[in-house]
Amino acid sequence: MRDDGTLDDPYAPSRPTADTEDGTSAERTTAASRLRAYARDLTGRRRAQVALATGVVCCLGLAAVAQVRDESADAVGRDPRAGSSELVQRAEQQSASRGLDRAAVPTTPAATPSAADPDTTSSARKAAPARPTDPAPVAGLDEDQMENAEAIVRTGREMGVARRGLVIAVATAMQESNLYNVASGVLPESQDYPHQGVGWDHDSVGLFQQRSSSGWGPVGRLMDPEFATRQFLAALEQVPGWQQMRLTDAAQAVQVSAYPEHYQQHEWRATRVVGAILPAGR
Repeated sequence: MRDDGTLDDPYAPSRPTADTEDGTSAERTTAASRLRAYARDLTGRRRAQVALATGVVCCLGLAAVAQVRDESADAVGRDPRAGSSELVQRAEQQSASRGLDRAAVPTTPAATPSAADPDTTSSARKAAPARPTDPAPVAGLDEDQMENAEAIVRTGREMGVARRGLVIAVATAMQESNLYNVASGVLPESQDYPHQGVGWDHDSVGLFQQRSSSGWGPVGRLMDPEFATRQFLAALEQVPGWQQMRLTDAAQAVQVSAYPEHYQQHEWRATRVVGAILPAGR
């Protein structure tokens, strides 16, 4: 019972005393202080570790710089120009290693023949095709005919045609146009180009009397001795076994003439002309 006459409730929760409340508050304060002290100590340790690591990195960097400077100084001391070149090269290498684009590795150039090497120069001379000469007319030809024969031989050599093919070509031109670049009276267009006479065998033109209407080529091109020769020799090389044929049979296989045996009569003259333009052994 209290002083005021009120009965105490035996089931009511007991109220803590002032001493208990003070003790609990003191314990909480002490625990919080310890936590803050631990946190400060942990933070201090981390900062010390970071400072130590930073110091180590700085020392290593200074050592590397000192080493590079020492190497550069040694290079400059040995040869100032070599030192400068070495530094530039090192800078370029570092720049290249950082970049995305890489320079292609240079290939070793093929060895070029030396003028002082007789074996190499002699081999080159043997490999190079012989150039036709510019001889005086032979076998009863005049200047124009000889020049046309030279054009045939020169073009054939450029194409890599064997001497036998050159003889066949010259003999064919002897039969077809008497080795003159002939225009056609049927095709006035052909007379607009350089020519050495006019013929009337249908629309045949040029050294080999080729017909544009038969697919040999444009009229203007066929009036060019070089083009006409290329057309003839290209067709000759398509004839199987032409190298072993009689001259007249090989020529006829290309020309399809009404007089197939007439080409044979020019073989000896054509052989002599080719021999004068391209001496034996070349």
